[in-house]
Amino acid sequence: MNKTKRKIFETSMKLFAEKGYDATSIEDITATVGVAKGTLYYHFSSKEEIFNFLVEEGIKLLQNSIDIKTAKYTNYIDKLKAIILIQIKIVVKYEDLIKILLSQFWGNEARHKMCKEQILNYVKKIENIVTQGIEKGEIKKGRPEAIASEIYALICSSLVYKARIQEEQIDIMKLYKEYESTVIEGLKIK
Repeated sequence: MNKTKRKIFETSMKLFAEKGYDATSIEDITATVGVAKGTLYYHFSSKEEIFNFLVEEGIKLLQNSIDIKTAKYTNYIDKLKAIILIQIKIVVKYEDLIKILLSQFWGNEARHKMCKEQILNYVKKIENIVTQGIEKGEIKKGRPEAIASEIYALICSSLVYKARIQEEQIDIMKLYKEYESTVIEGLKIK
């Protein structure tokens, strides 16, 4: 991605997270980036295309991080630990993206459906790991859909936690240890 496209991408993410999709205009984006409309339209044909690119790239980043990290482990509890740690890191680094995904999850417009589909595909990836862990006898028996949704929900709880402590940075390892002692311990077969 070239420098201008990256700047449009990052600015749009920030504006969509702060103002919402509907309240953000092409003019807002071009003014904040400092480029002409023609330059923006050279890279993206519409605000919807910027939004779709943003969501697709964000989910791809999350999924690729999960794939790389979980491939290093054979134990399914360790795979889930890796997912939780990555999710916390993603919230810290890409908080605006997560806010956008969560804010656009509900509704019937195309962008809402796309966000929902992207999130549910990601949760399905977690569900598959949980299912395999249950089958191998490494994870307590339960409903994989519910467990995967709970693990994904840690993204939401991380944002709420950050808002409650009102600090710029979350202590990633401290929060991870909290989740590990509550969520992961509850999934282990004793």
